[in-house]
Amino acid sequence: MGAEHVPAAVRADVESRARGSAELVDRLVAGVGGALGSRAVYGEPVRQGDVTVVPVARVFYGFGGGTDPGAGGRDGLGAGGSARPLGFIVLRDGQAEFRPIRTPAVAIVVPLALIAGATAARIVGTVMRHRGAARR
Repeated sequence: MGAEHVPAAVRADVESRARGSAELVDRLVAGVGGALGSRAVYGEPVRQGDVTVVPVARVFYGFGGGTDPGAGGRDGLGAGGSARPLGFIVLRDGQAEFRPIRTPAVAIVVPLALIAGATAARIVGTVMRHRGAARR
């Protein structure tokens, strides 16, 4: 059934709900987007003499919502997000330098995982070669 067959009162109700939902999403995006920035993770940039340190963060957020006409037209909306510090930018003498924040666990775990994988591959290769030689 096309939109031309929907009664005007029903169409007006749906359009009104859509506008209200859009306005609510706009308000949520403005509020959450402002709250989930590098300032939420670190605070404001810091200035000491001729040096300024600007925080840098990775921020993710998302929204979802809907209406269930079968449940009396109830609306639902949800939002979530996270912010993680990445590092900071040092501004000095007209120059900018990014300094990452290193996570010690990642700096240790990733190389160890690579070494373990390479070792396992060599062991499997050696075992397979010995099995092949034993069958001949």
